[in-house]
Amino acid sequence: MRELISKDLSEPYSIYVYRYFLFQWAELCFMAVDETDANKLVGVVICKLERHRGGPLRGYIAMLATREEYRGRGIATSLVSKAISLMIERGADEIALETEETNTAAMKLYERLGFLRSKKLHRYYLNGNSAYRLLLYLKQGVGSIPTDFNQYGGLPPSAQDDPASSVQLRIEPKSDATL
Repeated sequence: MRELISKDLSEPYSIYVYRYFLFQWAELCFMAVDETDANKLVGVVICKLERHRGGPLRGYIAMLATREEYRGRGIATSLVSKAISLMIERGADEIALETEETNTAAMKLYERLGFLRSKKLHRYYLNGNSAYRLLLYLKQGVGSIPTDFNQYGGLPPSAQDDPASSVQLRIEPKSDATL
């Protein structure tokens, strides 16, 4: 998992960052595996859910990575959609994340799922790149902006209609050995 994320994201995360998320919110971390290729890990999303500054219950998407040769199959959309659905089930008021402003594929994915750009964060990443903070408001009064995300089930059409994808998603709590 660390190998996949380190290839995909510019931030160098330490083992302690992974432990922080996986030991406290393992149920909000999803993996996509290719069952036709010895259960090869092809995608991962790592999230958490907690009160934001004593206010709304905020979900947070910390990391999303998809193996390069598996991109364009709706895997990232499926992973994020599963995470959003579970956070909604658990009562989230909103979901936040940051992504590099140059990562147009990620920006398109999140905006297609209803996320809105809330703030530009100049020189946010260690590599000097700026980021956007994106928010998905899930309840009236929390941002008060309706989204296209179907909170009553189902994935966005791009994730549902991909018969070519042989990737199956499943939740697995991780141990230190698999980080």
